[in-house]
Amino acid sequence: MSPATTALLAWATLAVAGLLEVGWAIGLKYTDGFSRLVPSVLTVGAMAASVGLLSLALRHIPIGTAYAVWTGIGAVGVAIAGMILFGEPRDGLRILFILLIVAGIAGLKIVS
Repeated sequence: MSPATTALLAWATLAVAGLLEVGWAIGLKYTDGFSRLVPSVLTVGAMAASVGLLSLALRHIPIGTAYAVWTGIGAVGVAIAGMILFGEPRDGLRILFILLIVAGIAGLKIVS
């Protein structure tokens, strides 16, 4: 496998790990303190898969970059999901700061 393909797969793996982080963070809301079985099992599964995929991505992406991107995807995804699912505020400054996180994620990808 070429280095470019390996790098692309590592970044794709990291992106999926970040999306799973969004899933487990939102899932926490539905577990009701881990008192509901199905949401709890799905949330713990998403946690394990997210961390597992992050660890695979770390084979080819520096840890500082990978962790920042992983948490950034999670933060942006959860903020957006919170607005959609839970009616959290959608004011301009909140959206601006979410966009700044996205810019940081893109910047880290560009320089890595």
